[in-house]
Amino acid sequence: QMVVEPRRPIAFISGAGRGLGRAIAYEMAASGYDLVLNDLNDDENLAATIEGARAEGAQVKKVCADIADLGCHTRLVEDAFACWGTIDCLVNNAGVQMKVRGDILDTSIEDYDRVLDVNLRGTFFLSIAFAKRMIAEDRHQDPTRRSIVSISSVAATLVMPEIGPYGISKAGISLMTKLLAHRLASDGIYVLEVRPGVIRTEMSGQIADAYDHIFEHTDLVPMKRWGEPEYIGRCVASLASGAIPFATGQHVSIDGGLTMHAFMPKAFLPKA
Repeated sequence: QMVVEPRRPIAFISGAGRGLGRAIAYEMAASGYDLVLNDLNDDENLAATIEGARAEGAQVKKVCADIADLGCHTRLVEDAFACWGTIDCLVNNAGVQMKVRGDILDTSIEDYDRVLDVNLRGTFFLSIAFAKRMIAEDRHQDPTRRSIVSISSVAATLVMPEIGPYGISKAGISLMTKLLAHRLASDGIYVLEVRPGVIRTEMSGQIADAYDHIFEHTDLVPMKRWGEPEYIGRCVASLASGAIPFATGQHVSIDGGLTMHAFMPKAFLPKA
């Protein structure tokens, strides 16, 4: 019987130019993955992520595209698989926040569409495209674990009206995870969700003072501090590696205990 030599697994990470995507790339690289990194633009941010991931020992290639553009998905997936011949892990990280925080009754159609197009619609159809390509592969005698890991948010379950459409998009990702996990279990593809809490990134930086006040004066986040991007990266790398076996369709909250609470009091919600 022919024995297939172990190979380095391959991960595709969307939105890898900065923030959580960069941290995920670094941790995946350190865990032994080679990478295909995606972002909207081929700029200095993506170049910095590539350099850092290579410093962690990974071989890295890039495929730039807007995941909200469904018309590019076929090319995007084919280009991604062509880089190293396969993709073992899809990390759905790309996402955007509301441009305007405020009364949910004042939500603009433009802001809603922008957030949902990237965070949910684009991610949903990209996941389907990757899943179909994974299923079509001949994996005979190749035991490498395959997975789809999506970055959601505690906003998937917390009531945060000031960023309502963002929460709607993340709640959709949560259900998407379960639906795809059910469909892909028989194909040996694990589907999991990571829900970050208050993490120190560019996205949260615009309201950093408000969160600092929350940490100091309330117990809303029991650990009373920021989460760091590398925490999310380590979680994704663990899930992708199979360190937590026999789990699919599940979520992991990396939030300092925030979602132990049943709701988020309006008085604690940071304003723009």
